[in-house]
Amino acid sequence: MALDVELARQAAEGGNGSTVRVYGWNPPAISLGWNQSWDEIRMDKVEAAGIDVVRRPTGGRGILHENELTYSVIMHADGANIPSVYNRISLALVEGLRMLGVDALLERSQPHFPTLYRKAESAACFVSSARNEITVGGKKLVGSAQRRFAAAAGGEVVLQHGSILLGPEHKRLVEFLVLTSEQRQYLSEQLSLRTTDLREVHRAVVPFEDVAVAVRRGFERVWNIQFEVGSSPLTTEGINVESEIR
Repeated sequence: MALDVELARQAAEGGNGSTVRVYGWNPPAISLGWNQSWDEIRMDKVEAAGIDVVRRPTGGRGILHENELTYSVIMHADGANIPSVYNRISLALVEGLRMLGVDALLERSQPHFPTLYRKAESAACFVSSARNEITVGGKKLVGSAQRRFAAAAGGEVVLQHGSILLGPEHKRLVEFLVLTSEQRQYLSEQLSLRTTDLREVHRAVVPFEDVAVAVRRGFERVWNIQFEVGSSPLTTEGINVESEIR
């Protein structure tokens, strides 16, 4: 995620290229939203489980990155507002997921986040779906968040992160949050009711590499682009997973 920020800053300082990246996590990690408090995490439990905790450069709430695919998009906004860019990225992701046989849709409702965030159980990102986030059968499959950087030449550069769930491991987040037993039980139930993952949808394991390829093809088809693959310090089993849009 630090590399995502660096790429966004380079773009803001005058770079013209946009970048789409996908990657996984080893060891698993909890990422906290930009304004989320570290006090919401039980650090003793995290350390005992061998899980890292990091601060995301984007907003939103906590995510346990384990058996999922993280994507990031860095691009110039070119005057487009936050919902418009969010929608554009989501449409590309939906197209990629449909190539995998997933009946993905965009969420059309929008929760009142100031009210939601006052609840302790809202510490998990996947407990609620925002407008233009991706669902399957009414359950959230992809969680995303966006941040913008002022560009030196004017305008803004967008950094959007998201997590595509490959399996149910994200539900373990409740083990590491500072909650009462009642809140933990409620949040666990809500995650089961409101979220899904590709293994549940397909009733079989969907490999990370297959999802990465589908994401790339979705962007190419919806955005009418061709990726130029460059060198990257991040690889998955020898497969380069960084692509740049020129």
